[in-house]
Amino acid sequence: MTTDRATFTLDGHDVPFREGQSVLDAALAAGLFIPFLCHKPGYEAHGSCRVCMVRVGGKWQTSCTTPAAAGLDVESNTEDLVAMRRDLVQFLFAEGNHFCPSCEASGSCTLQAVGYELGVTTPHYPPFWPTRPLDASHPEVILDLNRCILCELCVRASANVDGKSVFALSGRGPTKHLVVSAESGRLGDTSFSADDAAAHVCPVGVFLPRGQGFRTPLGARKFDVEPLRIAALRRAEGT
Repeated sequence: MTTDRATFTLDGHDVPFREGQSVLDAALAAGLFIPFLCHKPGYEAHGSCRVCMVRVGGKWQTSCTTPAAAGLDVESNTEDLVAMRRDLVQFLFAEGNHFCPSCEASGSCTLQAVGYELGVTTPHYPPFWPTRPLDASHPEVILDLNRCILCELCVRASANVDGKSVFALSGRGPTKHLVVSAESGRLGDTSFSADDAAAHVCPVGVFLPRGQGFRTPLGARKFDVEPLRIAALRRAEGT
């Protein structure tokens, strides 16, 4: 790759970058895919899912939070890193209640798409089968916490984009869970709206608009038509 811009290397490829870009954003813009879950362009990097982990100068770092810098030697597509990502995704499937064949988000779910990208097609770890509530108190949106992967995208969207701070995370470790910032704990008792950014940022199927179930048929959904790798690289073109 010939460029007058500063570059770093990713798996032996020269990657140009702009000042302020992360390793992940620069890689995607250059047409080199690194899997991710909690990352969203325009949102502050969070690094919570760890799926975008790479090795930089021999040290493991999240590529979404690592600033691109000239001369960095970055590895992503190595056997141990791919195995680590596969384990993380398998843990997420085991930790929640995910029923892909009957899920409204199937075909549009980033977790499912990353699983396919990494070759995760069957359960590997025994499921936890946690008890998680279904909040149907809101007139526009049903909140299904069974699929939450704790990426905090809705938390960040509600606080930083919508200016409402409707959501938060509570607990630690296995008890960590998404909560609604209302005395009742019910979504219907907040200022949340179906038009909020928080309603549309979830990478899985937590936010379900009422009256729209299976409006787009299975087989014609986002990642049914265009695999995650292609969709992410196309979205990053020109950024």
